Amino acid sequence: MNTTLLIMAAGLGSRFGGGIKQLEPVGLNDEIIMDYSIHDAIEAGFNKIVFVIRKDIEADFRERIGNRVEVVCKNLGVEIAYAFQDLASIPEGYSVPEGRTKPWGTGQAVLAAKDVIHEPFMVINADDYYGKEAFRQLHDWLVLDHADSAVAMAGFILKNTLSENGGVTRGVCTVEGGHTHIIDVVETRNIIKTETGAEADGRKLDPESYVSMNMWGFPAKEGCAPAFMAVLEEEFKTFFENAVASDPLKAEYLLPTLIGGLLREGKFTVKVLETNDRWFGVTYKEDKATVVESFKKLIADGVYREELYSDL
Repeated sequence: MNTTLLIMAAGLGSRFGGGIKQLEPVGLNDEIIMDYSIHDAIEAGFNKIVFVIRKDIEADFRERIGNRVEVVCKNLGVEIAYAFQDLASIPEGYSVPEGRTKPWGTGQAVLAAKDVIHEPFMVINADDYYGKEAFRQLHDWLVLDHADSAVAMAGFILKNTLSENGGVTRGVCTVEGGHTHIIDVVETRNIIKTETGAEADGRKLDPESYVSMNMWGFPAKEGCAPAFMAVLEEEFKTFFENAVASDPLKAEYLLPTLIGGLLREGKFTVKVLETNDRWFGVTYKEDKATVVESFKKLIADGVYREELYSDL
């Protein structure tokens, strides 16, 4: 079965240290974090990569990674496609609020790719390193037969996803059924590491709890559009009717928030695929040195080759 990796690379936090943070070199040969995600996805069995970017970064993106990865993927029989997230791409009958400059969020990023995805797909952030285990688990789940209302999520352990340099945003999960299914997801901002674990705005959090790192799997019948795309489109209208109406300049259409609501309404089920891999990423400028050293260690330990794609 064909399976797609969708990489969200159009986020608001794109400016980093005078450049585009998703395109910061971190590997021995100037690879970026996305290179490792693409490698791990292909190794796991994914055969299509979709980049969701903005038009204003397209030239930089293609120069930095797109053109190079297209050559690698062509030789491996992996398809490459692009989709573009645009502030003006909103439901018919609505308008962009005056003064709005903030993108609409991860839900709209995925929706931007609706015309290029016709197979089961997985979603990830461009600037997060997830580790190999989660890619294998999501791929193996996607090639099975599932109801349209089924979703899978790579369940990272909160303590493995914190930055040493400041607060992070995570979808904190409530689970049941022997820790195999999620019953709620709450997008939680400003989570910081503490001596005893983690907290968000003074509220203690369980460091062993599952969190979403925006690594989701959505099923589809072979050759058909994933049912979740229709849900995304319909819920985007509801988002404008409610969230945008009450907070026109800052409201965000976020995957964890949307999926959490669908769970509470009993419309969807979410399977947790636990991973013990340690996340790292470039959330803050100060994170880059740690990320560079982390990849050096992974290469030294034999997880990756110095010539990244040479083992595929």
